[in-house]
Amino acid sequence: MDHDAFIVPPGSKISLKKNYDPAYKTDFHEKADAAIKLQEDVERLANYQNILYAQNTYSLLIIFQAMDAAGKDSTIKHVTSGVNPQGFQVFSFKGPSAEELDHDYLWRSMRALPERGRIGIFNRSYYEEVLVVRVHPEMLQKQQLPHFPDGKKIWKQRFGEINNFEKYLVNNGVIILKFFLNVSKSEQKKRFLERINSPEKNWKFSDNDVRERVFWDDYMNAYEEVFNYTSTKWAPWYIIPADRKWFTRLVVANIICTKLQELNLQYPIFNEEHRQQLLQAKLILEQED
Repeated sequence: MDHDAFIVPPGSKISLKKNYDPAYKTDFHEKADAAIKLQEDVERLANYQNILYAQNTYSLLIIFQAMDAAGKDSTIKHVTSGVNPQGFQVFSFKGPSAEELDHDYLWRSMRALPERGRIGIFNRSYYEEVLVVRVHPEMLQKQQLPHFPDGKKIWKQRFGEINNFEKYLVNNGVIILKFFLNVSKSEQKKRFLERINSPEKNWKFSDNDVRERVFWDDYMNAYEEVFNYTSTKWAPWYIIPADRKWFTRLVVANIICTKLQELNLQYPIFNEEHRQQLLQAKLILEQED
């Protein structure tokens, strides 16, 4: 699959409305065909995870950002359905706690980074600090900052801090994949109504979901700024069409597998001394009654 249609070229200025269609689906016209391809990539991901864990050199950090009802939870569930839980972790970041507000805004994310050999998923992330906090700047008052620049300066400052943070992680073996699930406003409305009308989905709906829809344009502007300033060569953004959940899952799984394939992961190669230890252990086991 060609991923060029989804990536935000580093250094470019993009428009979500003009450049990225939430209903885009490339050559896949049938949901059944996509399901077959997804299952293939789920199996590939499970294999790559085993080698990643055994090699213990890299870790993979996958970041999901999206508007409500874009399908983050279901994408995570389906794409990672074959991975070994021992080498996999998910963190969902809500509003910061009192303890977290007593630290810098990257602190809680640093604590949740995946160890070498593991895959970690951030369901929302430190990017909330340049998204929801930007749309609701009154939240800055709770962060107990000694001072902060006026106007847009603070957001550009944070873009630079985030870029430097991600470069540091990549330099130290943390591979970063950043996905924005691009759902349309009309599809979000449809999914909200489904949650309200289906008793088994009522728990997914919050009054705040509707209140935040009022700020839709503000969020789109904030997201565009994020993509324009933080899609880098070492950690580019992928904008994934999200109006069709089956296509969203297909693309995300394929991008993850492609990135792991590019790492040329290998099982550890042991020296002669270790090989002799294995042969000795084998001999002992074979001589048992």
